[in-house]
Amino acid sequence: MSQETLSDFVAATAKEFGIPGVSVGVLLDGREEYVSHGVTSLDHPMPVSERTLFPVASVTKTVTATALMRLAAEGRVDLSAPVRRYVPELRLADEEAAARITVLNLLNHTAGLDWNLIDPDEDDPSLAAFVAKMATLEMIAPPGTRASYSQAGYNLAGRVIEKVTGLAFEQAVASLVLEPLGLSDTVFDLDDVMVRPFAVGYNRDEDGAWRTARPWKASKAGARGNNPGGGMVSSAGDLLRWARFHLGTGGSVLPAEALRRMRTQTVELHGSTLGDGFGICWFLREVDGVRTIGHGGSGNGQFAELLLVPERDFAVVSLANAGPDGYRFNQAVARWALEYHLGVVERDPEPVPYDAARARTVAGRYENDAMNLDIATDGSRITLAVGIKPEIRQASATEMPPDYPAAAMGFLPGDGQEYIITEGGLAGQRGFFSFDHDGTVIGVDLAGRLFGRVRDGS
Repeated sequence: MSQETLSDFVAATAKEFGIPGVSVGVLLDGREEYVSHGVTSLDHPMPVSERTLFPVASVTKTVTATALMRLAAEGRVDLSAPVRRYVPELRLADEEAAARITVLNLLNHTAGLDWNLIDPDEDDPSLAAFVAKMATLEMIAPPGTRASYSQAGYNLAGRVIEKVTGLAFEQAVASLVLEPLGLSDTVFDLDDVMVRPFAVGYNRDEDGAWRTARPWKASKAGARGNNPGGGMVSSAGDLLRWARFHLGTGGSVLPAEALRRMRTQTVELHGSTLGDGFGICWFLREVDGVRTIGHGGSGNGQFAELLLVPERDFAVVSLANAGPDGYRFNQAVARWALEYHLGVVERDPEPVPYDAARARTVAGRYENDAMNLDIATDGSRITLAVGIKPEIRQASATEMPPDYPAAAMGFLPGDGQEYIITEGGLAGQRGFFSFDHDGTVIGVDLAGRLFGRVRDGS
């Protein structure tokens, strides 16, 4: 491994995308190499290193899932059991669904729960209070019938951990996973962050100037109810050690059989950039004939990417403190690392030429509980825009991440279901359309989340 070559690529790519601070780690042949570039803060600059903390958002889910897998390996949790065995107070919008959802449904996003529009209780930020509000969350499908990425589902999984262990979620995962593996720079509480070096997040204003991202973590300050799905803070060094554990042969934390089970497909994903299927938490994806597992995270001006290649004992982690181009930086690093170190080349598929009739069939507004997605056509191209619902943004007491403005997209070859975004902060993202029995478009999937159609483009 050439650290100089890695360093040159990271520096050039960070400059290309204008990222203030990045931290990258590569594991190859048992050796770890780290490269960092830029500063933790534009106002109070300190150099980024492999120990600099970044909010890693949904990468947290891999820790939550692993903690539950340890409880399962110890016979304390049955993944096929209804969640109500462990959280009997669970109430959902659909009583039948509440009784049927299993622990595994939470871990592979097949519970049928919408994304996460549950405001934390200002007086009680606990997981118990979060779960008490889950009856307000819409169901998008019967349990077990399809995958749709759900933050709420993982927060509920965190409550299972609390009920089984008798500990607060953060204490439980520290005891079950983080402390035994020596991940001393992986924390949840802001008090633990403040005594370590950490990276400030940034978003761009309309004039292109950097604006400090507040809150620092994407969830509301003190909202412990969102910690299992996305509240973890970590470093490139700890995340690469986390990858080493998942590439290993098991041990006291989790036996080898359980590690293999986590990276074995449990449900198929259709037309998604994120992967071909879910294992237990992990996104499974074949790239150039090689099987990979991984998970990303997107927060408020903060992006994380963790990618593993089990058959090659390889991993790469990339952390960036700017939105939205931190996502594109991380993807560029992951692709470069795969090609440079393993000869594995990932290429985006090419869309077919613009078809006006097909474009009109999909144009319209789509939504989930928190976001609107708008697809439009001007007679020469199709565009996709996605953002937080205005009423939610207006009602929020804290600043929220910026929206993704309209960007070109195109259909992929085939039956007209799959598409790819070709420009902007979501460039390279793929998804697909859902149809009813008479061929009418009723939904669109983006980033593993279902958006239901609410009106056409007429």
